[in-house]
Amino acid sequence: MKQLFPVKHVMGFIFSLVLTAVALSVLLFDVSPKTGVVILLITAFMQASIQLVMFMHAGESEDKASIYTNVLYALFVAIVTILGTLLTMIWGYQ
Repeated sequence: MKQLFPVKHVMGFIFSLVLTAVALSVLLFDVSPKTGVVILLITAFMQASIQLVMFMHAGESEDKASIYTNVLYALFVAIVTILGTLLTMIWGYQ
């Protein structure tokens, strides 16, 4: 029976709930904006990693390298898109 209970999935779910509570505490405790952004970025990255590894089973397939390469490429595209948007809309690129 012990082998049928998904301990890793339950622990991943509990850790995701804890990270959500930490992110919510940024709002409830009224921390400074810079500290809040840092806490939110760290918890978001950790939660995305947990979701990818625990619930999407990224580490269980035979082609782990290609999955992680695709994730890093998607992260690169997202960062370039965000920085490009900031460059054109906020930082006043002419």
